[in-house]
Amino acid sequence: MGNTICVIPARLEASRFPEKLLALLGGKPLIQWAWEGAKNVSLFDQVVVAVDSKELLDCVENFGGEAILTSKECASGTDRLVELQQSRQLEGDIWVNWQGDEPFITEAAISSLLQSLSGGEIWTLKKKITKEEEIASPHVVKVVCDERGRALYFSRSCIPSDQKNIYKHIGLYAYTDSALSKIAQLPPCALEKQERLEQLRFLYNGMQIQVHETDQEIFGIDTKEELAIAERMCYNYMHL
Repeated sequence: MGNTICVIPARLEASRFPEKLLALLGGKPLIQWAWEGAKNVSLFDQVVVAVDSKELLDCVENFGGEAILTSKECASGTDRLVELQQSRQLEGDIWVNWQGDEPFITEAAISSLLQSLSGGEIWTLKKKITKEEEIASPHVVKVVCDERGRALYFSRSCIPSDQKNIYKHIGLYAYTDSALSKIAQLPPCALEKQERLEQLRFLYNGMQIQVHETDQEIFGIDTKEELAIAERMCYNYMHL
């Protein structure tokens, strides 16, 4: 598989929950959960938090993590990976983008993500939707794939599909080094801007995204209400 780097993009400001990565969950900053989760995955050769502020840099260094300051102008997490690659601050064969606001990601999910790294360039995950309210929710991104498991489209709307098998996108990505180099040259496209989904830029420009299925439920935190839910989930997660 080569050298595999896990980068956790971390932006201080968030429109729905400002400074959420510094918010405490189970007595620890939210970003620390992502760092510790990634460090516990045996498949990574290096874990780095790509921060956009001194506050986050200090926070990560205070709990013993490794952080690199990146530009505030990065529009997405992948753009932070691209910045680190282009500046040669990190070098790897496979780059994993681990979301900083998802505290309960497991090694099983990463194993699913990295199960087929030959002959591809981008990998991500999907999970079958079991809650009907998620189908219409714009906060749940849906994905449809071809018969080989390659993404055809992602949308915040409900995409026409087999109504008994509707899948949501799990926002973990793995990129080859060459795929990141390609992405660095691609300007945002109209579909990406309309849906607010960076992966549509990749599809629009003919890049292939292999989508593996997982049964792991990934819980992202975008609001204070979701942080309260995560607080109740902490005990079960720590006693897995």
